Amino acid sequence: MSDIIHLLPDSVANQIAAGEVIQRPASVIKELVENAIDADARSIHVLVTDAGKTSIQVIDDGKGMSETDARLSFERHATSKIRQAADLFALRTMGFRGEALASIAAVAQVELKTRPEDEELGTKIVIAGSQVESQEVVSCPRGSNFSINNLFFNIPARRKFLKANSTELSNILAEFERIALVHPEVALSLYSNDSELFNLQPSNLRQRILAIFGKKLNQQLLTVEVNTTMVQVSGFVAKPETARKKGAHQYFFVNGRYMRHPYFHKAVMDAYEQLIPTGDQVSYFLYFEVDPANIDVNIHPTKTEIKFENEQAIWQIISASVKESLGKFNAVPSIDFDTEDMPDIPSFEQETLPPPPTVHYNSDFNPFKPTSSNPRSGSASSGFGGGGFSHAKVDWEDLYGGLEKASKLNRPEPEATEDPIMEPLFEAAFEPVVEREVSPSTTFYTNESVVEKSGQHLQFKGRFILTSVKSGLMLIDQHRAHIRVLFDRYMAQIRQKQGVSQGVLFPEILQLPASEATVLEGVMDELVAVGFDLSNLGGGSYAINGIPSGVEGLNPVELVHNMLHTAMEKGNDVKDEIQQILALTLARAAAIVYGQVLSNEEMNRLVDDLFACSAPNYTPDGKVVLTTIKEDEIEKLFR
Repeated sequence: MSDIIHLLPDSVANQIAAGEVIQRPASVIKELVENAIDADARSIHVLVTDAGKTSIQVIDDGKGMSETDARLSFERHATSKIRQAADLFALRTMGFRGEALASIAAVAQVELKTRPEDEELGTKIVIAGSQVESQEVVSCPRGSNFSINNLFFNIPARRKFLKANSTELSNILAEFERIALVHPEVALSLYSNDSELFNLQPSNLRQRILAIFGKKLNQQLLTVEVNTTMVQVSGFVAKPETARKKGAHQYFFVNGRYMRHPYFHKAVMDAYEQLIPTGDQVSYFLYFEVDPANIDVNIHPTKTEIKFENEQAIWQIISASVKESLGKFNAVPSIDFDTEDMPDIPSFEQETLPPPPTVHYNSDFNPFKPTSSNPRSGSASSGFGGGGFSHAKVDWEDLYGGLEKASKLNRPEPEATEDPIMEPLFEAAFEPVVEREVSPSTTFYTNESVVEKSGQHLQFKGRFILTSVKSGLMLIDQHRAHIRVLFDRYMAQIRQKQGVSQGVLFPEILQLPASEATVLEGVMDELVAVGFDLSNLGGGSYAINGIPSGVEGLNPVELVHNMLHTAMEKGNDVKDEIQQILALTLARAAAIVYGQVLSNEEMNRLVDDLFACSAPNYTPDGKVVLTTIKEDEIEKLFR
């Protein structure tokens, strides 16, 4: 049998390794900017063309590299950060594995110009597909200047699976923001196709957050600060009233490194329990300082998932520190009284208690005692004294006669049932023949099954529409049914570009960070097609001059925010999928809510529109719209 195991060529091995580190243009920027920060750069400029697909340039004023270091930096596992295994547990730098430059050079055409401060001339190296093409001495500023061109030029399959420019640029912005948030002392700028997206000057942390996400956030942030022997937690959390369904800015950093940590996220949200609606999110920017020996940052290729040694204890510290911050800044209702500046009011003291009040009553009083003037009624008298009411005569025969007539009108009470489906059926079974009001705008008739014949419906608890069908009783979820109807309508408008726009009296101003503004530009055509009228005011500001007809009364700013964040979460760049996201978000916002009372005409129209849809049984996201209780199932309940 011949041997079948062999060593891969270095070029192939490098491409495989690159796949773990370099997944898209944003990965290149992350590695190069982090390397620049580790090189003590105080100013870093990032320039991208075609969302990094054509070129990426990162220029820094850091330490730079000598001729030997410049050449060696492109070798795999070449690093200045660690020398032995024990160093992995004492890391304070961003990168350390020595794979970034080797991985980039394996899948792109790279040019590096670099010079250390103590040398007059620098080094220029050109590498493509891990092969060094040239190396020469050049005159260049101190620091490093990396040019990455034609990413994945030698792996067409990888390049083909890159997303649309808007999506890739959004990913670049997300990585850029994470680095900028943890290094406010470094000046950072970002240009896309020669257009400036960020120009961040050195500042404190709060100013850096506002520079990225807008000054409006300034009034929403509460300071968090707690120091323990296990962990130091600092940063900001947002006030409860700023909670929203989508679009909250949520960031964790540990020892200067961005991380994802669902367990710690629950600790933060635990502090907001009963302060915000279920499912809402709040913004937070929390920074942890932990002994490097107590964390493991190397459990994930992108180093965003970090394992802590004492996660349960840190969970408690996080929750307590956020609660303390909310209480300190009066963000939580409190019954504690501030007694520090309270005036000194002497208390009233009394040796003997006042006597209880006495009650006087006439033990001979009898309102039914007849008098000589009228044997059937009490005589008039002053007060309650002589056995009658003051200036009041009661005809007891007429009274009892009226009660007897009223009792005849009372209908018998049905047997108690806890079955929510059968409850309205029991009510109908004991209904008198005359027409009665079921809701302020809905009528229902007798105990005969005339609903099916008359085309009328019954609304149950402001949520379900009940209607008789041949096979039994159909229940329709009114909110989901309206979502189904509106989704199809909005999709037709988008595809035909026939959305009707309703102008607003006063334009609403939409302020977006760069990452969201990029997504908005990518879906602008779809927004216009559905009926939005937006004007770009520059600087991430947009004026909403018109909204789709039918969504009047909704907050247009929140509406656009929700659509953008849904698109960002889905990560879709296929136009049809983006259109579906916009249509579904708009349908959810405009659909009738649970508890809304519908007239019979409105229910008829909704049911007719629902069954005119191509898929009436389910919402666009797969939730059940209607169900039927078979006639034989109903009959079994009465056996």
